Amino acid sequence: MALCVKTLKFALLGGALLVAVACTSQYRNHGYVPNPEELAALTPGVDTRDTVAETIGAPSASGVLNDSGYYYVRSKVRHYGARRPEVVERQVVAIGFDQAGIVRNVEHYALEDGNVVPLARRITDNGIENRSLIAQLIGNIGNFTPGDFVGQ
Repeated sequence: MALCVKTLKFALLGGALLVAVACTSQYRNHGYVPNPEELAALTPGVDTRDTVAETIGAPSASGVLNDSGYYYVRSKVRHYGARRPEVVERQVVAIGFDQAGIVRNVEHYALEDGNVVPLARRITDNGIENRSLIAQLIGNIGNFTPGDFVGQ
């Protein structure tokens, strides 16, 4: 009897511990943003793309065009149980360059500065409408003529 009670206590304690661990928030950091001291070392009008990369490291992303900037992005994501992950902190440092590749400006943005960008979801209709392969083949009978196979 004492063994059964002891086993039950350990099972309940283990279950409570499992529930407590499963419901704790876990944070994950992604990306890199230079610290303010490193950004203070940059001088607009003097530094170039190469000196920026040497001073603070390669960017997380860069613009598509040659005269566009470097972008350093860091995100902190909270994972909580079975819920969808939530971005709780995001920092973006944008370094703009002029046509000659010289630093024009250094800007810092946070999650609060951002705007939600709605993405348009376009789906191409293939016209199949959940028909099987056999149904599609039978449906094509009579939709073509011998002239379709002979070069005209």
